[in-house]
Amino acid sequence: MKLQTLQDLFVEEIRDLYNAEQQVAKALPKMEKAAHSPELQNAYRMHLDQTKNQVERLKQIFGDLKLPVRGKTCKGMEGIISEGEELLKEDADPDVRDAGLIASAQKVEHYEISSYGTARTYAKQLGYTNAARLLQQTLEEERQTDEKLTSLAERSINPRATSQQK
Repeated sequence: MKLQTLQDLFVEEIRDLYNAEQQVAKALPKMEKAAHSPELQNAYRMHLDQTKNQVERLKQIFGDLKLPVRGKTCKGMEGIISEGEELLKEDADPDVRDAGLIASAQKVEHYEISSYGTARTYAKQLGYTNAARLLQQTLEEERQTDEKLTSLAERSINPRATSQQK
């Protein structure tokens, strides 16, 4: 696709996000299974439900713009998920693995926060009020997930991983 306008760039961003969310939806069950902490397992389960809703919002945006629902391979997310999957192959203490799983999940969240923020800004500039609202809703969910992961890490996971050093 030739990028001539902000509209073109916006559509590319939405397609990238659509594929990224599909990749995340496939990765989350693996992360949940690998997690030792019941709280972390629950966080992954809850975020999978959120991710499914986020995919539906993106589909709604495609529909509003009268575009086919089609993703574009998100190489950034592929890399982040691939890096996280390497952790699953390591011989790691369960608490240390959980700390690493949180770090991997937060890399995903930060990528999504950046991407959704950009797409939301484009939507506003283009006058796509409903798309901007839907993207803002997802952006807020991604930020909340990041905050929950930070809290979980600081409150319980990282202290347990630290105790492995003694």
